[in-house]
Amino acid sequence: MTQEEARDAIIIALDMSREDALALCDKLAGKAIWVKVGMTLFYRYGPAIVDQMRERGFRVFLDLKLHDIPFQIHGAAYSASLCGADILSIHGLGGAAMISEGRAGAQEGALDRGAERTRLVAISVLTSMDQEALSSIGVTDSVADEVSRLASLSVNAGADGIVCSPQEAAAMRALLGPDALIVTPGIRPAGADVGDQKRISTPAAAIAAGASKLVIGRPITQAEDPVLAFDNIVSELTGE
Repeated sequence: MTQEEARDAIIIALDMSREDALALCDKLAGKAIWVKVGMTLFYRYGPAIVDQMRERGFRVFLDLKLHDIPFQIHGAAYSASLCGADILSIHGLGGAAMISEGRAGAQEGALDRGAERTRLVAISVLTSMDQEALSSIGVTDSVADEVSRLASLSVNAGADGIVCSPQEAAAMRALLGPDALIVTPGIRPAGADVGDQKRISTPAAAIAAGASKLVIGRPITQAEDPVLAFDNIVSELTGE
């Protein structure tokens, strides 16, 4: 993997205040390519926070985990496209009709905006959940089987890929093929605090397993030197 490929594989999760997020992005501008804007920032600051990231040269993974009736998801995906999201997350549990309408909304937004279509990635099983947590909500299948079922449903309905833990990345690559976008949270460099994540992996292991993008938050954002932490992960991925 080249340095450019490694940089493009890392999505920095900006789960913090707007001021801290902008300050961090100013430090990482010219190095990092992708940032993740989740509910914490978007629900408070709206599309303006996506604009501010794009003004600094970043591509944006808008992680809103959309889950509603198909009509609402069509409109939400359209709006997300207009605000400049490059990737948008949507819950696989919403079903085929919902995902199909999300794809249609993203396509409509791309036409109106005159830009590339926002890519949709379907949430499978949250990386904070393990088998016990899955069973507690009435899902009797194993985590692996549930992820596979939702992945197949979602991609067949129009999603571009899946969000899954790195532990399922290899199976998802085999199931979905070489072109699928496989986004993996739960990435922790060796020795890092795992926090509330249950199904985790190192960056290099996740890429080797078939991940396309690595969502990395605290190991970079809470590091004493975030730029050095980012560079160290790039070096791990390139083998330098």
